[in-house]
Amino acid sequence: MVSSANHKLLRVENLVLHFRTTVGTVQAVDGIDFELDSNRAVVILGESGCGKTSLAKAILRLLPRNVEKYTGKVYLNGVDIMALNDEEFRQNIRWVGISLVPQAAMNSLNPVIRVGDQVAEPAIVHLGIKKAEAWNLAKQMFQHVGVPEDFLYRYPFELSGGMRQRVAIAMALVTSPSLIVLDEPTSALDLLTQANIFNVLKRIKKELGTSFILITHDIATSSELADEVAIMYAGQIVEVGHAKDFFPKPLHPYAEMLMASVPRLRQDQDPEFIVGQPPSLINLPTSCRFAPRCPKRFSKCDQDPPMIEKDGRKVKCWLYA
Repeated sequence: MVSSANHKLLRVENLVLHFRTTVGTVQAVDGIDFELDSNRAVVILGESGCGKTSLAKAILRLLPRNVEKYTGKVYLNGVDIMALNDEEFRQNIRWVGISLVPQAAMNSLNPVIRVGDQVAEPAIVHLGIKKAEAWNLAKQMFQHVGVPEDFLYRYPFELSGGMRQRVAIAMALVTSPSLIVLDEPTSALDLLTQANIFNVLKRIKKELGTSFILITHDIATSSELADEVAIMYAGQIVEVGHAKDFFPKPLHPYAEMLMASVPRLRQDQDPEFIVGQPPSLINLPTSCRFAPRCPKRFSKCDQDPPMIEKDGRKVKCWLYA
């Protein structure tokens, strides 16, 4: 992503994650490149099944046993974290440098342990501090996410869905990581609670300088947090650039159709839909992966396009060659 700053908090180069299955190889993440500065938020948008969650797992090395191919470079503050062994990564990167708010995070809390203990645990394990100090940190994180201090002594079933989501964010924050990956953090919440959660995230970004990778298919709410946008389709990023440029005028035909599918409050225009289905990640075409569904397809689309620079953005489409 284009930035005037020389320092990049995160740089991902040609990241590949393929899974082995009984019916073939799933190319979930297939050559991803992007960058992120400090105190910035990138939103990764795309339909379900395009590889967004697999990208989060690849960055955090939360890998299942059926990995067939896992290659590329991931630099955090200039350090190639892919070169670290598993123990070094667990001790120095996961939770400490990068933490995760997983999909359905509000259901991932242990129902028989007080939420204060659950929020304090990463600080005890990864920072090596005593329980009393970790609880003080948990209290501070609760203040940042807008949860009353007495909720530390409650169990998850005593909290609403929105409060459990805030607790999950507090847990990700407690070790003061420079980057938090949020995987569909508001997917199971009502609209008002979603808005409140995004207000919490914006406040954290401003007060603590935390950077975010937000993985979602919710275009409308994600625009509240985004500094940059990356559009993912069939295991690849097909457009990437600044949010202020993307939302008014997306470049890639798939991105245009995604934006056209969002209901508008102030426009008398019905939402559109994208005809057809995304390709199987097992049997991907050698042409442009969006070509079978693209209304702007022409002869050159039989070849896989490169990333092309256009108006300070990058777009994987022959229209801009």
